[in-house]
Amino acid sequence: MSDIVKKATRDGFGDEIVELGRENRDILVVDVDIGKSCKTGAFRKALPEQYLNVGIAEQNGAGVAAGLAACGKIPFVVTYAAFGSMRMVEMIRQEACYPHLNVKLACSHGGVTPANDGASHQCIEDLGILSTIPNMTVIMPADYHAARKLVRAAAGWDGPAYLRFTRDAIPVIYNADDEFEIGKAKQLRAGSDAAIIANGDTVCLALAAAEALAARGVNARVLDMHTIKPLDTAAVAAAVNDCGRVVTVEDHNIINGLGSAVCCVAAEMGKGIVRRIGIQDQFGQSAPYERLLAMNGITVENIVETVLGLGK
Repeated sequence: MSDIVKKATRDGFGDEIVELGRENRDILVVDVDIGKSCKTGAFRKALPEQYLNVGIAEQNGAGVAAGLAACGKIPFVVTYAAFGSMRMVEMIRQEACYPHLNVKLACSHGGVTPANDGASHQCIEDLGILSTIPNMTVIMPADYHAARKLVRAAAGWDGPAYLRFTRDAIPVIYNADDEFEIGKAKQLRAGSDAAIIANGDTVCLALAAAEALAARGVNARVLDMHTIKPLDTAAVAAAVNDCGRVVTVEDHNIINGLGSAVCCVAAEMGKGIVRRIGIQDQFGQSAPYERLLAMNGITVENIVETVLGLGK
């Protein structure tokens, strides 16, 4: 993991969607008048005939995308996570998921990365909301390269998919040639004393925590669970069986997010201990991103203390 190179996952989407659009003329962007923040400007300039801006009309954007998908196109609806997962949710359910259409939702500013924009723009519920809808696939990349590869994977995925990106530049973890498979976690560090399962921006925190734990004689496995649904239950089960102690880390409400999904696997297995680190079922405030994370215990120090608190 580089301590110097940082890129936002939304930039990975913006770069990859241009390449995909050039390769496949059926790939379209349905913008909801927020292209500057969601990085669709390059696509609009390079491929204007494959670009639509429906204005500030999220629900209409979902309906337009469903119509395009019904005609064989592969539309990416682009907006903020708060709007894509909540304002559009009925249309997504009825018009994309129920008929199993190839609509992709590419939503930036997930979690608390909108920071100073406050609770109205911070989205801590989206992964849970979308995961409850049948036929929906839910993905959150951990860095720029993962974003590019998972956007490409989603474009070739059969059916609706939700991709969550974040605003802030974060450390680059992967190389450009690393490969990703939807529904299969990436193990970034081996270990059997404990397992740390994270996604998105928190994966870099999990890795830093694992390094700190190693210095204290605790070997922690680190999994990047980039796909929330379908969850890699085999990887979770292996972590429970091999380590017995699991800590999940996410920039999402601990209710109905990654932690809840992992807890369900452990509960059905009837073994293991799971602790959830994430947004503590509370709305955010207008504050810097790092402060908002710290207010919810989403820090390297708290991950380390939580793992140590489970024993060895």
